[in-house]
Amino acid sequence: MFRLPADNMNSKLVLQKYITKVDRTAARSLYLATGKCLKSKIVIFLSVCSMLGVSSGAHAEDKPGVTIYATGGTIAGSSKSTTDTTNYTAGALGVQTLIDAVPELKNVATITGEQISNVGSFDLGESILLKLSKTINNKVKDAATQGIVITHGTDTIEETSFFLDLTVKSEKPVVLVGAMRPATAVGADGPINLLEAVTVAADPNAKNRGVMVVLNDRISSAYYVTKTNANAVDTFKSVEQGYLGGIVSGVPYFYYQPVMPTNFHSFDVANLDTLPKVVILYSYQDQDASLIEAAVKGGAKGIVIAALGNGNLPSALKPVIKDLMNKGIPVVRSTRTGSGYASAKEEGIGSGFLNPQKSRILLELALAEGADIEKIKKYFGM
Repeated sequence: MFRLPADNMNSKLVLQKYITKVDRTAARSLYLATGKCLKSKIVIFLSVCSMLGVSSGAHAEDKPGVTIYATGGTIAGSSKSTTDTTNYTAGALGVQTLIDAVPELKNVATITGEQISNVGSFDLGESILLKLSKTINNKVKDAATQGIVITHGTDTIEETSFFLDLTVKSEKPVVLVGAMRPATAVGADGPINLLEAVTVAADPNAKNRGVMVVLNDRISSAYYVTKTNANAVDTFKSVEQGYLGGIVSGVPYFYYQPVMPTNFHSFDVANLDTLPKVVILYSYQDQDASLIEAAVKGGAKGIVIAALGNGNLPSALKPVIKDLMNKGIPVVRSTRTGSGYASAKEEGIGSGFLNPQKSRILLELALAEGADIEKIKKYFGM
């Protein structure tokens, strides 16, 4: 039952709040037509709205604008089997199909969709990353745009989100979302993930938090989040840094005020069509320098090594790395452990808290900017 406050001031606030949820023209006409006290006006107003069947839902023009850019992935995947969660076809469904499958989106935001690509994220590359960044940087200038959502495959969502975090310049929310089960699976997680991603993008409290990743009721910073399990729906975690917040019953809750990651650097890619080639090599016992030499011969302008422990390497690699560094080819030493800190090294550059795949993105952008070895060290916090 709708109850009115006893005093006129609170009644006025109630009327103002309610008017935002009903037809404004009808409300204004009714208010001017009656000469009764304010409380009587509200009672009459509500009665007439009820008789006329005026909806209490917000009009589309009152809802925040959210644009969904679709790139493919499991969230758009399809299979003949409802229990198949591994051998489906990624990127089988278009953006409008994804939107139509979640009618609740209309209750949250005014939605527009655009298909950027429709592939598994294992086939995404620099051309799509650059296109996404440029497209989003232009879109967020539109005053009608409250936030951006990108549907994406989970295999490389952490790389795309990290790239966008470093290259999109806006206080507006940019949210990447994916799924661990295809749309055709029993218990598909894509629809609820998409709804929650749009809800976060439409939330004013999501501003100034950088690019985020939303899956499984969790809100993560793109800067640190990583995929930790090949199959489980709760795969995305920031092991050391934690989540930014969570979604409960469709409501986003942030744990902290907006902050930026320590040693954060942004890059301008507006005039870039390609990125320098940077490769990732995996370290192991008895490793020699042959893979490093092959990478350079193959055109690598920088190398990231998923090294042992705290960025440690077999001794046979160190003189080769030192020689490359002297020639201006940076070698970043990260860790294959999944979390932790790779400290400064005499031969190469420690990656700090960045894992190998994020280190590769940062090194590509640094090289594209023309940064020298010393500046690259600073970008990694060394």
